[in-house]
Amino acid sequence: MSFRDYDKKTFIADAARDFAARRISKRDFLKKTAMAGVGFSAFNLGLLGNVRRDRGLTLGEEAMAQDAEVNKWLKDVSGPFKGTKIRYTSEATPPTVVLDKLKGEFTEATGIEVEIEIVPLEQVLAKATQDVQGQLGSYDIYYLDQSWVATFSQDTVDPIQYYKDKPDLAMPGMDWDDFSKPLVDGLAVYEGKWVGIPFDIPIMTTMYRKDILEKHKIAPPNTVEEFTAAVKMITEAEKANGMYGTGLQAKSGHYSLNCDWTQVVWNEGGTIFGADKKFAGNNEAGVRGLQVYQEWLKNSPPESTNSTWDGQWQMGASGQVALINSWDEFFPGWDADDSKVKGLWECKRPIRGPKYATPADAGFGEIPGAAHQGGSILGLSKYSKNLDAAWIFMQWACSKDIMTRCTLGGGFAPMRISSFADPRVKAKEVVGPGTTRHLPVVLETINNDMASEPDMPLWAGFSNNEIPVNLGKLLTGQDFGGDAKKCMDTIASAIDAAVAEAGL
Repeated sequence: MSFRDYDKKTFIADAARDFAARRISKRDFLKKTAMAGVGFSAFNLGLLGNVRRDRGLTLGEEAMAQDAEVNKWLKDVSGPFKGTKIRYTSEATPPTVVLDKLKGEFTEATGIEVEIEIVPLEQVLAKATQDVQGQLGSYDIYYLDQSWVATFSQDTVDPIQYYKDKPDLAMPGMDWDDFSKPLVDGLAVYEGKWVGIPFDIPIMTTMYRKDILEKHKIAPPNTVEEFTAAVKMITEAEKANGMYGTGLQAKSGHYSLNCDWTQVVWNEGGTIFGADKKFAGNNEAGVRGLQVYQEWLKNSPPESTNSTWDGQWQMGASGQVALINSWDEFFPGWDADDSKVKGLWECKRPIRGPKYATPADAGFGEIPGAAHQGGSILGLSKYSKNLDAAWIFMQWACSKDIMTRCTLGGGFAPMRISSFADPRVKAKEVVGPGTTRHLPVVLETINNDMASEPDMPLWAGFSNNEIPVNLGKLLTGQDFGGDAKKCMDTIASAIDAAVAEAGL
C-alpha cells in the first residue's frame, strides 16, 4: 500500500489515537503502522499501552548540584526568550523522568517555561505525527524511537548544522564527539544527517548473584555454554530452596519473548533474516538457539512463560534466580535500600556464542551481536514557533552536566562518554540507591557488543505476533510437541509470505 506523505501521517496518527482509545487491538495497530512504514524498536515495543516503570530514580545532593558555567551561559543567552514556553512530549524514559525533575533549574536561569508531557508511547507517536503532519509547532521537541528516525528525518533540525549556523546560541563545550559513536550511528543518523541527539539506551548485559556462584564454586560465565551449565547446576542444587538458575521474559505472545529469542539466535551465529531477505530463524543456527532457550526454560521459575521484563526483574529482586541475561536497567533497582538482594548482584558483558554473523549476512539492516539494544533520541522540531528557545533547552538537556546528573538520578546508561568517567558517577560505583557500579560494563557493551533487530516496518507486527505467539505455543506445550524446528518452520512460512505480499 502506498501513501502520499500527508495521507501516510494522517493514517499513522489516526491509528495511534484509535489504539490509545482502545478502539483497535495492538495487533491491528501494529499492522496499520507497518503499512505506513513505521515500526518500533526493541525495548519500546513492549511499552505500547503501558507506562515504563520508575525503578529507584532518586535525586541526591550530587544530582542536584548545578554547573556554574552552564548556568552562566543560560543566563547570558536567554535574554530575548524570557516568558517563552516550550513543550516536549515523551514516554517515561529514565532520563525524561529525571529531566522533568530538573527543568525548574532551567526556567529559573532563563525565564523559559518548559512543559514535559509524559504519556504512553502510542500517544507520543500520535502527537508527534499530528504535529508534523499539519506543521503545527505544538511541540518543540520530539521523543523519537530509533525506528521512527527515517519517517521524521525531514521534520527535525540537524543539531550539528544548527550548532554551526547559530554560533550566538551555541553552548560552550557541547563537544559532539563526546556522544558515543555506536549510539550516534545506531540511533541518530539517517542518510548522513543527524535527526536528533541520542537520549536513552536500554541494552542487554549478563548479571549474576555473586554469593550463589561463589557458594557453588562457579565462575561468572562468559559464553552461552558456560551460562547453560551454570543455570543447570544451580537449579539442581537450589531448587528445593526456591531458587532457579535463571529467569526469562518468556510471556507467550509478548514482545519480551521475542527479545530473548533474537538474542539466542544471534548467539549461535544465526540471523533473523538472511541477506536474501528470507526468514532465517529456521536454519541450523536458529533452531540451535531456540533449543538452548528451551533448556534455559527448564531451569527457570514456572512463571517465566507468563513474565515480561517486569516479571523477570522481580525474579531477580525476590531472590528466585541466580543468573539473568537481560536489560541493564534492572541493576540499580536491585541495589536499592529496600531491596532483598542489595549488593548481591554483579554485572558483566553479555555472554557470547561461538561466532556471530555480520550485517552483510543479514537482511533489513539487522546487526547481529551479543547485546540486544532499544534506544531513542530527542529531535528538534523544524516547525517549532520557539525554535531558538527550544534549541537552548535541548542543548542544556543533552549537555555533559545534565546527562551526568540524569545518570546520577537513576543509575541508567548515559549517552555521553564523559558521563561514564565523571567523578560524581565514579563515586557512585558502590552498593546503594542509584548505583552506577554496573556502568563500566555497560560502556564496554555499547562499544563492543551492540546488536539491533531488523529495520523494517513489518517487524513490529512479526515481533509481537507471529514470533512470540508461536514460540509461546512451543514453550507452553500447546503445539509443536517440543520440536523447535517445526515451530520455526511455521514462523518462517507466515513471515516469508507476508514479506513477499508487501513487496519487500
